Amino acid sequence: MNRLIAVLLLLFTGPVLAVHEPWVTETFPQDVDKWWWDDAWWQEGQLDTPGNHAVTVEEISYRSGDVEVPAYLFRPTTPGDHLPVLFLHGRRGLDDLTLLLPRRLAARGFVVLAPDLWSARFVEKLPIAHDPAAELDAARGIDALLALPGIRGDRACVVSHTRGGYQALMALVKHGRQARGAACYVGYYPHWQDPNAPEPMQVYRYAPELEELLVPTLVFIGEHEQYQRLRPIVEGTAVLREKGRDARLIVYPGVGRGFDFRPPSVRTFADDLAAKDAARRTELFIRRHLD
Repeated sequence: MNRLIAVLLLLFTGPVLAVHEPWVTETFPQDVDKWWWDDAWWQEGQLDTPGNHAVTVEEISYRSGDVEVPAYLFRPTTPGDHLPVLFLHGRRGLDDLTLLLPRRLAARGFVVLAPDLWSARFVEKLPIAHDPAAELDAARGIDALLALPGIRGDRACVVSHTRGGYQALMALVKHGRQARGAACYVGYYPHWQDPNAPEPMQVYRYAPELEELLVPTLVFIGEHEQYQRLRPIVEGTAVLREKGRDARLIVYPGVGRGFDFRPPSVRTFADDLAAKDAARRTELFIRRHLD
């Protein structure tokens, strides 16, 4: 009772204070050291201006042992050689929605190879089990990309989303492409555990190969990412940083998994803000490590 009276006295007789803090506060990794701070924007109002390129696409294939791996090749129409990117799809596979992702990379000025790892081995869309053979198919996609005409340099960057993040990890570490062929790795909410591992491993552990990842790594997730994916990503990037690796995790407030390709019927303004920001940061990251 005394406490209630004290509160009422403060409300009606005390000074009026402006409170700017939200009811609930959350500190995301990027808010700790504010590496994103831009004096040119803050002081002078200058905005970073991305370039846009028209894109062509063709269907090609490459060999992985006895298997012919079908793939989509996206190229900017701008004349000249361009930096190479391998795009690795997730459990959904490549369809009208997910093919937008490699196209957007090519629109930033990259040559992008997007292999269809499921069709190569007659795997149905949205598989539960993991076929380790797809890991080698992904690794050989880097080789095939670098052998194409119109490529600048002798190293590629691997960009993946969802389960493609595991394929990328295995291609880089298990199949040695981080030592030859790949210079950087970008993961949109990557699955960093063997999909065939028991459920507790999915929730509480990342794949041990992650600790052997050496190339610069950039990871995007949404604040509302499901728990079984969130914990391995947060702990995995923290371990990489503890080991002195170039690894950065960006958490977008207000979005969950799929923010980069959620269709218009369910898409939110926050999804679009996150997707556009991630596209630009991916471009700058790739150029920094390939150019």
